[in-house]
Amino acid sequence: MFSQSYSPVQFERDCEVILVPEGQAVELPAGTVGYLTQSLGGSFTVYVDGRLFRLDGEDADAIGKEPPPRPELPENATEQDFAELVWHQLKTCYDPEIPINIVELGLVYDCDITRNDEGQRDIHIRMTLTAPGCGMGDVLVSDVRDKLKIIPTVGRVDVELTFDPPWNQSMMSEAAQLETGMF
Repeated sequence: MFSQSYSPVQFERDCEVILVPEGQAVELPAGTVGYLTQSLGGSFTVYVDGRLFRLDGEDADAIGKEPPPRPELPENATEQDFAELVWHQLKTCYDPEIPINIVELGLVYDCDITRNDEGQRDIHIRMTLTAPGCGMGDVLVSDVRDKLKIIPTVGRVDVELTFDPPWNQSMMSEAAQLETGMF
């Protein structure tokens, strides 16, 4: 059933994971064995007993992996440097079922960065999902928020989920369309 590219993993401690595609948090106990099907953007998708589970990168140690490095911003960073880091972080957000980041999928409609009164940067993201009823919607929104909040000098992150306009495959980058065979 599994190609040799899927590596077996064993949970070394009890760990909260997200059931895919429902988006429901559940706990997998220490000793659970599964197969690592995807490790992109610092999170992991693990196949266990016929189900997919998303493991947050902060819990990577539960399966013997390293957590992702935190983003760094040089002290003399320009606004352009900051914007590039924001887009880099957005590209680390992946749908656990599709091995393509949300930027290449065309899910990010707007990214506005402003300075607040304290000199920090506030970020407003307007994004969508591939389907309105996607159970992983809250997980993806939370992932975007969490990955942007850890950037140095960020004050507030707002993520607005919209379905206007509705997402369609033509919004994907050419590279994403080629990767999924839709080009």
